[in-house]
Amino acid sequence: MSYMHERVAYLKGLAEGMEVDKDSKEGKLLLQIIDVLEDFAEEVEEVYDELDDLSDAIVELDEYVDSIDEDLSDIEDEFYDLDDEDDDFDDDYEEVECPECGESVFVESQLIGKGEEVECPSCGVIIEFTDDCECCGDEDCKCCEEEVEAEAENK
Repeated sequence: MSYMHERVAYLKGLAEGMEVDKDSKEGKLLLQIIDVLEDFAEEVEEVYDELDDLSDAIVELDEYVDSIDEDLSDIEDEFYDLDDEDDDFDDDYEEVECPECGESVFVESQLIGKGEEVECPSCGVIIEFTDDCECCGDEDCKCCEEEVEAEAENK
């Protein structure tokens, strides 16, 4: 931005070389315009300096965020350790459809077996699990088990 300062200094030099009369109306105007241009040049230089500082800060923050992202990724890999061999998710959880909103909810298998209640995270309805058959109400019914086995075979 020194280019702007150089141009303003050149204008000042021209005004002095032309021996502009500071007391005349035109001379006062011309010298005031040059002073204002000098103030503008200084302000613009300050703004560019601040922009350079901000640009440097953005680059530094971007590198820092990338570093944090890599660290978080490493922690996730260590914490969750999702190997294909250790994928017990299917064994520990069952997918249940909320009777109110129809959303799929994954519930621990042991909760279903104990007849516990679970709140749907989407709509807040309490989903009750009982040992009774949904279609006939019988506790030892085999009809629902056959439907579940048929669905599993189709997948």
